[in-house]
Amino acid sequence: MVPPPDVLDQSEVDALLAAVDGGEIDFEAKAGAGPAAAATDRAVAGDLSLYDFKRPERVSKDQMRSLETLHEVFARGFAASLSGYLRTIVEVKLVSVEQLTYSEFINSLPNPTCFNLLDASPLDGSMILEFNPSIVYPVLDRLLGGGTAEPTVPDRAMTEIELRLISTILGRALDQLRDAWANVLDINFKLLETESNPLLMQIVAPNEPVVLICFEVTMGESTGLINLCIPFKIIEPIMKKITTQQWFAGAEKVSSEANRRAITAKVSRAVLGVTAFLAEATITLRDLRNLQVGDVIRTDKGQGDDAILVVEGRPLFRCRPGKLKGNVAVRVTRVSEPGEPA
Repeated sequence: MVPPPDVLDQSEVDALLAAVDGGEIDFEAKAGAGPAAAATDRAVAGDLSLYDFKRPERVSKDQMRSLETLHEVFARGFAASLSGYLRTIVEVKLVSVEQLTYSEFINSLPNPTCFNLLDASPLDGSMILEFNPSIVYPVLDRLLGGGTAEPTVPDRAMTEIELRLISTILGRALDQLRDAWANVLDINFKLLETESNPLLMQIVAPNEPVVLICFEVTMGESTGLINLCIPFKIIEPIMKKITTQQWFAGAEKVSSEANRRAITAKVSRAVLGVTAFLAEATITLRDLRNLQVGDVIRTDKGQGDDAILVVEGRPLFRCRPGKLKGNVAVRVTRVSEPGEPA
């Protein structure tokens, strides 16, 4: 025989409601004693971690730290490039690296703004580099010879002339981005399109996760933000390369190689004075005064001995005199040995 279900009669229901009204029973505590409440208690205790499906985190903390380190290099390089170009001190500081959805990023931007679509070949997709108007117009004012007073920021889209001027700043930013990403992947950043209304440019779905990297730019009294938006789906194939270990392992090599190329390029254009010494001799002042055309001065140098090629006062090579296309010339025969007499 099946036992009857546990059903309260009317008197038991009345007694239970009276106990709740009188405060004898904590209804919320009793209601929360189910599986959901137990799961919440375990999450608070540290057994579980809460997950927000509206803001999915697809990039690990280690990879986020690597992206932060990578773009700190970009910030330093971009600051130096802008300072030299604008002939004033410009500071670029990395503010934050966070994950959010594309719609949250778009809704956080001012309108109008300087919204730039970047091609990131060979990656399959595009990135966004947004320049806040609060720093764009001070830069334009500086480029056009403005004074030290803080310029006003107009609430309008940029003109064609302003876009042409700011493209030089964008070019320098893309060069620094290319250098910063070089140890992870050779990305050929190119500007595809510039828009003033961010709502008109939809590169991914609104709920698609993105990595937002925010920089603060300070020039004199003016301060503004630069935002780099990287959709997760375009960097997902190279996420294994974006690790702290690989970043620090390759950073020193890339930096030293870049420095070597830069120094070589600068030094290779330097002009040096080169002198060839055939021989030396010592004579008296009387002999010098009595020298006539056709006189011979005897030296200790043998007929077959090499001459000395001196570069900026240092004897670096041995050479043989001769002629080349009607001009007096010398042919380098060997490098001078350390301590070799002149």
